[in-house]
Amino acid sequence: MDGNKRQNVKQGIHVMIVQKHDQLTGKLTEGTVESILTNSSTHPHGIKVRLVDGTVGRVKQILP
Repeated sequence: MDGNKRQNVKQGIHVMIVQKHDQLTGKLTEGTVESILTNSSTHPHGIKVRLVDGTVGRVKQILP
């Protein structure tokens, strides 16, 4: 599923995100979405979210 579209990202789903300081390396962090921080319907680098543990990043993968 596409992490660039806000309609695909919901609270409680399991995702892989890239944090700001990991953008150059592409290291992904796994977690559950607590809140959606991007207001627009799409974003080319991924929808920005806050995970349950407080980590903020952009959605790269939506996990089943």
